[in-house]
Amino acid sequence: MALLFLAPALIFLVVWIVYPTGWTIVRSFFDRGGDEFIAFDNYKEIFTTDTLQTAIKNNVIWVAVVPALVTAIGLVFAVLTERIAWSTAFKTAVFMPMAISLFAAGVIWRIMDEKDPSRGTINAAIKVVDDTFGSGGVLTAGQASSPQLTGSVEQGFVLRNPVSAGETASLGLTAIPPDEVPADARQAVEPRAVEGEITGVVWRDFKPGGGRPGVVEPEELGIAGATIELRDPGGGVSQTATSGAGGAFVFRDVGPGEFRVAVGPQTFQEPFTGVSWLGPKLITPAVMIAYIWVWAGFAMVIIAAGLSSISREVLEAARTDGATEWQVFRRVTVPMLAPVLSVVFITMIINVLKVFDIILSVAPQSSQDDANVIALAMWRTSFGGVNDFGLGSAIAVFLFLLVIPVLALNIRRFKREEA
Repeated sequence: MALLFLAPALIFLVVWIVYPTGWTIVRSFFDRGGDEFIAFDNYKEIFTTDTLQTAIKNNVIWVAVVPALVTAIGLVFAVLTERIAWSTAFKTAVFMPMAISLFAAGVIWRIMDEKDPSRGTINAAIKVVDDTFGSGGVLTAGQASSPQLTGSVEQGFVLRNPVSAGETASLGLTAIPPDEVPADARQAVEPRAVEGEITGVVWRDFKPGGGRPGVVEPEELGIAGATIELRDPGGGVSQTATSGAGGAFVFRDVGPGEFRVAVGPQTFQEPFTGVSWLGPKLITPAVMIAYIWVWAGFAMVIIAAGLSSISREVLEAARTDGATEWQVFRRVTVPMLAPVLSVVFITMIINVLKVFDIILSVAPQSSQDDANVIALAMWRTSFGGVNDFGLGSAIAVFLFLLVIPVLALNIRRFKREEA
């Protein structure tokens, strides 16, 4: 009677687990087409191919970083949920990513990691901070429009003739990209001399149909937001000013002596164009962040369940003995949560060894080789167009062998807890 009830499960176990596992092991010793026995050649190729070596290296990084971070973040979140009044809303927000598939989460982070700040959420946030501190210039290119100026965009453009208080300075630039001229730019106006001040104008010295270089003419627009420097004879900057809508600027309370007026190089600093999160150098950390975002909720719920079972009398006794909150957390809470933390940590190691779909959805085709891991390498080798089922089977067996020690550790822990 027992065998009768177990038979359906045994059949499915043999068909879906035992047979595929055994055949995969056998297939790993044959060539691409499965006709020629090549012994361990496929396994040798795993450790000699650059792409597969990258996959192994990335898996090592994943195992070393992600399980520990997920466990640590889950522990911090679980402790926080006991200290805040809106713990239910907090748990819901943190656990919500678990409600969607890893592939869908990868699609979300693929959009968030876009390099263009107008599309990628992360780079848009960075750009807000960058714009707040004003690190970007108003122009990216420019040249002196006349021999009156000398210099470059890297060093700034300096007026050749020195000026003194009560004089004016005209700084004409050309070769400015048309799309960098603001739509609300005003007509540049020749500066008026003011006693005790140095006034001037910086403008786009270009007039449709031609014009005179170094002379402000109708239809020539001022450059707003340019950084203008007043340099002393030694080359030091004594004052700075920012040009207005019509390109006008002024230096007040100018002392005696001669100075040189310059368009500072800050004017030509390129604006923030975005961090290449999906590029070859940062793709692996970007995918890790997405993965941690998903699994932090799982760790928080498991650890919070363990935290709720801790005797509050033990914690209060530690506080009564004079322990600080940090000492209670480090020397009482964490040791008592060790079994739960080990469950989360070992579970995450197993999951990380099998990570696959989130990398496929986050990493673009151009950087998948750099984000490659063993499971993804197995899929790409077998079904991604290469169709080398011999090598793909060998990679699958290699991954299986890596998981076995962790599974054995997990089973041993379960048996110890039951005893």
